[in-house]
Amino acid sequence: MKNQLTANELRQKFIDFFVSKDHTQISGASLIPENDPTVLFTTAGMHPLVPYIMGSEHPAGTRLTDYQKCIRTGDIEAVGDPHHLTFFEMLGNWSLGDYFKKEAIAFSYEFLTEILGIDPSLLSVTVFAGDDEVPRDEDAASAWEGYGIPRERIYYLGREDNWWGPAGETGPCGPDSEMFIDTGRPTCGPDCRPGCSCGKYFEIWNDVFMGYKKNSDGTYSEMERKCVDTGMGIERTIAILQGKKSVYETEVFTPIIGGIEKLSGKQYGNDEETDTSVRIVADHIRTSVFILGDQRGVAPSNVGQGYILRRLIRRAVRHAHKLGIEGSFLGELALIVLDLYKKPYPEILENKEFILKELAQEEAKFSETLAKGEREFEKMLPNLLKGKNREISGRTAFKLYDTYGYPIELTKELAAEHGFTVDEAGFNAAFEKHQEISRSGADKQFKGGLADHSEKTTALHTATHLLHKALRTVLGEHVGQKGSNITTERLRFDFTHPSAMSKEEIQQVEDMVNEQIKRNLPVTCETMTVEEAKAQGAIAFFDSKYGEQVKVYSVGDFSKEVCGGPHVESTGSMGHFKILKEQSSSAGVRRIKAVLQ
Repeated sequence: MKNQLTANELRQKFIDFFVSKDHTQISGASLIPENDPTVLFTTAGMHPLVPYIMGSEHPAGTRLTDYQKCIRTGDIEAVGDPHHLTFFEMLGNWSLGDYFKKEAIAFSYEFLTEILGIDPSLLSVTVFAGDDEVPRDEDAASAWEGYGIPRERIYYLGREDNWWGPAGETGPCGPDSEMFIDTGRPTCGPDCRPGCSCGKYFEIWNDVFMGYKKNSDGTYSEMERKCVDTGMGIERTIAILQGKKSVYETEVFTPIIGGIEKLSGKQYGNDEETDTSVRIVADHIRTSVFILGDQRGVAPSNVGQGYILRRLIRRAVRHAHKLGIEGSFLGELALIVLDLYKKPYPEILENKEFILKELAQEEAKFSETLAKGEREFEKMLPNLLKGKNREISGRTAFKLYDTYGYPIELTKELAAEHGFTVDEAGFNAAFEKHQEISRSGADKQFKGGLADHSEKTTALHTATHLLHKALRTVLGEHVGQKGSNITTERLRFDFTHPSAMSKEEIQQVEDMVNEQIKRNLPVTCETMTVEEAKAQGAIAFFDSKYGEQVKVYSVGDFSKEVCGGPHVESTGSMGHFKILKEQSSSAGVRRIKAVLQ
């Protein structure tokens, strides 16, 4: 297939097509979700649209379209082959209670065959095969057949292939239908089908039909408001349309790779080891620029999103060194990325100064880390050489990593230069033990006084933050949490106060909480030290229970409190807050029981 459509042209054709179908273009959401600082965005706008899928009215209407920045960091180590990316762009269109399967499939078929010019005979599709909980998706299959896709090219697959969601334990979800182009390669065997890893079938688009809601008891119920969310990856699509073997051969990467070739003096495409390092540097600098340049850009750090960014930058620096690139170079490559994407994503250009400053600082810091690790290794070397065993223990390798930030990959390289190997299994065991200790501490902090993490309990937990702030506003700042217990039915909140609340005070608090719910405030989270949290005015009691880093949850402009979670994404869906009882708990401590109706 040869169609020299560029990324810029594909973006515009997609938007123009759906605008012609009465969709409103919306601006892409932030790459970085507000409600969880430990992850980066993984889907094309799904999370910000959940309240609208559940019934809230979107100000732009019921038919929406956009192009979206996306990050996938679960397989960073896989980046380096010709296909994996940590950053990619996603084209999407949504129906919020408007059209459903038949219309969505019609739009997909028309765009693929008439706008992109794909031969219909090359298209195969998959639909949900059904199971004990949700029936087989014959509606989608019939729609595809109606548009000329024969039954032999319609494949019924299970949940692992053709089901989306929910994003959490409960919420909107449903079957999807994926579209594939036959690349012309021979089948790998009798069971070869779309989704097979052999490369014969190339996935180009995915339509998600959110017609169900997963309930807290694990059952599924049909939603009255049925919605559609679709996703088409720009890089992969232009690669297949242009007949390229890899996304790295398209115009979104060739200028960056050209910059790496200039800096290193090495050519891409001549040696697989060199090519792997070039792809890693190209991908990671592109991703780093977008993280730093996002509307809510973060800086490199040792926690959450900042740690993911730091990993990307340092992995890029390490592979640049393998290519022979010395000195500062990230800024030069970042300028190429900024030039490539300044038009579709102007926010990254607006944050140019921040991007270049943070890259330069992190590059300098990591150079120091490399130097410290090498010095420490040199100190260890005489004792290592005295021994008969030519293997560096996992514990030693982990010390270099944990104490000096020295990556295991560099330890292996240094070891090999002196005739040593590294006990990677021992390193991994030490690393796992370290993670278990960290997770255990995090779990204790997270669980708190919650019975579970269901939708109702989560909403009631968020309500305690609103209640706490309202009590401090109405009664005074002497009010402090002394205990909390939350079930799926009610919240119980103990707080310091010398006397019983009057009926007027109870009503004031209740009204204040309901006002914040009605405002539909966003719930956001940041990770910081306890000292930083207090400096920002966050409520933080029980200091001895906190670790070095804490999560600070903000409910709009109303409440800021150190907490472990979980919380709703916004207050508008919580329901009506009602105080059932205010009574004494112990001397100087009052107790409120309340519900969300």
